[in-house]
Amino acid sequence: MHQLHRSFFIGLLFTICTTCVTNAADGQFAVESNLRAGVAKVDITPAEVNQLEVVGHRRKVTGVRDPLRAGVLVLDDGETKAAIVTLDLISAYDELVKLTRLQIEKETGIPAANIMVAASHNHSGPGFDAKSKWGQELIEKLGAAAKQAASKMRPVTVGYGEDKIGFGINRRKVINGRAVVRLNEDGPNDPRVKVLRFDDGKSLTPLAVVMHAVCHPCFFTWGDKGSMPYPNGYPKMSADFPGEAQSFVEMCYGQQTSSLFLQGCAGDIRPNLPGYPYRCADEADIQWAGRDLGSAVVRTLARSVTREQLANRATHYRIRVANSVISLPGKEGRIDSELQAMKIGPYLLLTMPGEPMVEYGLKMEKDIADRAIPIIVGYANGHVGYIATADSYDVGGYEPNTSKLVPEAEAIILTELSVLADRVIGDVFESFSKHPKDIKKREQADKARTQKP
Repeated sequence: MHQLHRSFFIGLLFTICTTCVTNAADGQFAVESNLRAGVAKVDITPAEVNQLEVVGHRRKVTGVRDPLRAGVLVLDDGETKAAIVTLDLISAYDELVKLTRLQIEKETGIPAANIMVAASHNHSGPGFDAKSKWGQELIEKLGAAAKQAASKMRPVTVGYGEDKIGFGINRRKVINGRAVVRLNEDGPNDPRVKVLRFDDGKSLTPLAVVMHAVCHPCFFTWGDKGSMPYPNGYPKMSADFPGEAQSFVEMCYGQQTSSLFLQGCAGDIRPNLPGYPYRCADEADIQWAGRDLGSAVVRTLARSVTREQLANRATHYRIRVANSVISLPGKEGRIDSELQAMKIGPYLLLTMPGEPMVEYGLKMEKDIADRAIPIIVGYANGHVGYIATADSYDVGGYEPNTSKLVPEAEAIILTELSVLADRVIGDVFESFSKHPKDIKKREQADKARTQKP
């Protein structure tokens, strides 16, 4: 009987230990990939904020609700290195982009032309002055974050999914032949959330998350000045809903992942906060939006590591980057603007340096959706202000009236983005021809693109 009890105890112990081992391994998955990734995030909130004037809807703030952050995702396919930098700021100012690229290239060796610098378009943060103490600290922090990310790279595969948010709404309505500021549920909108997750396979927690959504981060700004409790805008610095959403995602994964936000074509999309014509948000509003976006991202992340989804992941991801600086027709003369295409495996990121109206993203996706998985990014690699559609000039309104561009700019931008897409997708003859002349032409173009100024 004693021997029977002993055997039972040993068997039970073996079962418990086996179960523990099985549970520990459950959720791990093999990663076979040429792509390596590293990520880092850094707090970029100014040290002194009392009575500092934030930009967007200008107002002075008295403190900080939540920190402003920057994220740096470094990628390497074995031949090409690239980086994506995200900022909780209103704009990727030209000088900010230039200095950031130079600093990251210095710290990591990533060619400046292969670095995307994108802002969330946050209306509750500071402007950028390269000569200010904060401006200099910001550039140093971005370089340090890139160096940190590059120092801990590991093989990854990439998952993708989509969901939806419910707080964005078009802010233009045409009445009697002219556009007025109005929350317009029937206007064009893009409520989709696009999510990339980078996994090392060690657990179900992603190494890095890149979320993409379309809406002005102007919850905490003035609108209807008769609405309490903040008729003149929220009195504290904040990263607005993109910051709230990033924090929500990181909380759900026990602070063991880093989430980055990319803004889409949000030129005419804002939070649905009714008023005359709209009101400033309060704490309930920002939690609603942050958790709406955050939970959409988390749902997508969870779904994309099921066995069926993992089975569909690629094992080879080629990075291809293309840039061009085009001269756009402006109301007061020509305006130079940078466009960029960055393809990571099947995922194609196309950028514009300002505030494109939502129709730009919808049009570009329609043109290339059967050739790659498109993610159209605004507020990146410079800032030219509003990028309004040609049709919008016929009825006027805030966006075309304040734009520095003329209607003819739309066709030029869309055509050039298509050309850049051709170069990185690689399914047009010139992009894959093995003829020596074509190879030499591509090599010369890439050398000219990535060489130091």
